[in-house]
Amino acid sequence: MEIFYWPLLDLIVWGFITVYLAQFKNGLPSVVAFFIGALILWDILFRAQQGITISFLEEIWSRNLMNLFASPLKPGEFLAATMIISLSKVGAVLIVSVLVAWAFYSFNLFILGISLIPFILNLIIMGWVIGILTTAIIMRYGQEAEVLAWGMVFIFQPVSCVFYPISVLPGFLQTVAQLIPAAHVFEGMRDVITNSNFPLTELMWASGLNAIYLFAAILWFHYVYGVAKDKGILVRVGG
Repeated sequence: MEIFYWPLLDLIVWGFITVYLAQFKNGLPSVVAFFIGALILWDILFRAQQGITISFLEEIWSRNLMNLFASPLKPGEFLAATMIISLSKVGAVLIVSVLVAWAFYSFNLFILGISLIPFILNLIIMGWVIGILTTAIIMRYGQEAEVLAWGMVFIFQPVSCVFYPISVLPGFLQTVAQLIPAAHVFEGMRDVITNSNFPLTELMWASGLNAIYLFAAILWFHYVYGVAKDKGILVRVGG
């Protein structure tokens, strides 16, 4: 479901919407590229977040969380393992999405050129940040917070400017968007498709913000883990 069904469903629905829009004006095929390219990149962020959060939830569902953290496993090692799982899922999703976009809509994601690599890396890291924050909240508050595993990432979607530029947002939301790494990635993607420019400034902003947020998220996870361990929450959540 994670690797094949949702990416295929998203691409098929949005792909046909963009093909329909392309019938009305000669200039719209660039918008088609915006939509399909943005959809693939957004799915990378979403699956990166899910790779961490769902891995944690699977331990809860199997009543194995307490056993896991009763072992010599350290919180940092747990996060590293979920990041590796996340990377494998993102890789599988990316292969499926690129092939379907090329076969169904003649869209080649590699038109983004060398900038595609830092785009993907920044989206993966932002997905990790959201995944770590979500996991910490679920660890602290239990299964009642499980809904965040699917909903947290979409809180950031409106200000990530996935399908539209930052300039269309109201002024105060533009300020918020400037602090979201994904917004810089998608702005850079549109710049590449429209002007064939390498978006160095946008990538530097995205990378700098991601570095700060990832460091803060890991510190927060360790803090919440300590609180959950001291208060016996891990036994109630994962026992």
